[in-house]
Amino acid sequence: MAMFDLSLDQLREYRPDVAPPADLVEFWRRSIEKARSGDLSATFTAVDNKLAVIDTYDVTFAGFGGTPVKGWLHVPAGATGPLPTVVQYFGYSGGRGLPHATNLWAQAGYAHFVMDTRGQSYSAGGFDSTPDDTTYAGLNHTPGFMTAGITDPETYYYRRVFIDAVRALEAARTSPYVDPAKLVVTGASQGGGISIAAAGLAPLAGIELLGCAPDVPFLCHFERAVRITDEDPYGEITRYLKGFRQDVDAALRTLSYFDGVNLGRLATAPALFSVALMDAICPPSTVFAAFNSYGSAQKAIEVYQYNEHEGGETYQQLAQLNWAAEIFGK
Repeated sequence: MAMFDLSLDQLREYRPDVAPPADLVEFWRRSIEKARSGDLSATFTAVDNKLAVIDTYDVTFAGFGGTPVKGWLHVPAGATGPLPTVVQYFGYSGGRGLPHATNLWAQAGYAHFVMDTRGQSYSAGGFDSTPDDTTYAGLNHTPGFMTAGITDPETYYYRRVFIDAVRALEAARTSPYVDPAKLVVTGASQGGGISIAAAGLAPLAGIELLGCAPDVPFLCHFERAVRITDEDPYGEITRYLKGFRQDVDAALRTLSYFDGVNLGRLATAPALFSVALMDAICPPSTVFAAFNSYGSAQKAIEVYQYNEHEGGETYQQLAQLNWAAEIFGK
């Protein structure tokens, strides 16, 4: 894939007019309050992960609509806590998987809380994945998750996911292994988009985050993304609008409530982004749109000029490990 988007100099100055809906904050306050009307019901059950240096707990908590959301909590073996904690969200189709699969942050000495993404997890395998409540999904949609309930923000799929993400922060804070004053969110691709949403919604939920580390984030500047890339998952939206022509305005209005540009403006936590300039799945201008509008002045972005959607991979992990050590004051 050759470079296809704006030049790096243009990207650094790219600040598109992504207008937030007038009731953006009220919509999300109401959504958080609705979720909090039910019991969080967070549980942590020790499991045998077959690892000598990591202890793992099977997590369940009540997400949007009371749906039981699954996760893992990994901590260094024998840890007593409370520990600085990284909450991780997964890319499109991913999920918590098997208990030995994702524990880098616990290896670094932190508590590592990972959240399943409802209805997904099919590329991660494992067991006991999180279902989605299709009562809210609406009628017409293309295969996948991007257009489920897309004509109304009340029914859109990512309303449920983003509220799950906030509830995951609340659930993590109930564990004795977690220092509630030292929370960071992260994720790659869809997980990056969810982490931006979590960082924007956390202040509305009264939760203070120390940092947000979105890696090649998805779910940003939807309107540009569907116009400049044919790649999925954004392609799911394009195919939907190609068929349901009458829904264009309603769909774009709905997406404005979930756009990382608009939600990132609400964030106050320091951030470390990453972007790949040959990424056709999450085009670089959509990432820079979110980065440039992100609410905290304490922000940086790692640029991988010759990479596609894989981004920096282990290079970005190293950058995140160094950043987290600074954020957590190690």
